[in-house]
Amino acid sequence: MPDSHDDEHSLPAALDQLGIDASWAVWDAGGRAFDTADLVVLRSTWDYTARLKEFLRWCGSVPALANPAPVVRWNTDKRYLAELADVGLPVIPTQVVDPERFEAGPDGWESRNFRLPDREFVVKPAVGAGSRGAARFLPNQRERALEQVHALHAEGLAALVQPYQAAVDREGETALVFLGGVYSHGFVKGPLLDPARQAESTAPNGHEVGKGPFATDPAPDLRRVAEDVLDATGDLLGVARHELLYARVDLVRGEDGDPMLLELELIEPRLNFRLADPGVPLRFASAVRAELTRRAA
Repeated sequence: MPDSHDDEHSLPAALDQLGIDASWAVWDAGGRAFDTADLVVLRSTWDYTARLKEFLRWCGSVPALANPAPVVRWNTDKRYLAELADVGLPVIPTQVVDPERFEAGPDGWESRNFRLPDREFVVKPAVGAGSRGAARFLPNQRERALEQVHALHAEGLAALVQPYQAAVDREGETALVFLGGVYSHGFVKGPLLDPARQAESTAPNGHEVGKGPFATDPAPDLRRVAEDVLDATGDLLGVARHELLYARVDLVRGEDGDPMLLELELIEPRLNFRLADPGVPLRFASAVRAELTRRAA
């Protein structure tokens, strides 16, 4: 989006208030502006999933990118969820169905290296943004789900299969936003996928989940898990938390009510400044200024 999303139109003025000259630029527009900028901040590059190799090459060519190119490369493929699960974080159980390694059994699904969930489940691409290429299925919709997997494989994409968390229909997803490694604000998103069965939902605070997003003050257990996710990510990637200019941690509650990681967004997530308190654009600007200072040191 050449001028970013309207949610972020307040950012240039906030940056200007802190003495930072900033302007929007399209990532594939060419020219040397990205080479000479003190900092290039990724925001609404929402076409990258269809042009991944080109986008990652461009990221690697930018001297001062936030978030850094190695972080972007890692975060583009949702197989990072397995890495975070391996270090003990509560992650939604995720099976990866690679095109070259999927060994279909007699019914097209069961095999020695894969087993379909016995409850409502989600099929989504390993590389994707928003809900593109993702769908919900009931256990008796195995054939339709297999068609979805084959469609993703035909595009050269691995598929992820996850049990659907019913709490999303009741409470939505809670997104916790961090700026410069420090918690900033939270909001709730309604279900992004059309339900396999229709359900009416209302969040605990009275908002209709389907009418989201809306601001929220995340419960302490959600805050704790989000903090754990950022710490573990820093350890895995060898970066300090403050080197992540922005991060959005999307959490849902499992069947036992405990928080689980749905996704970690480190590339171009919507941060919903318009839902937060008026000071958030300036907090973002302060995080940018701190990153500029760190790089200049």
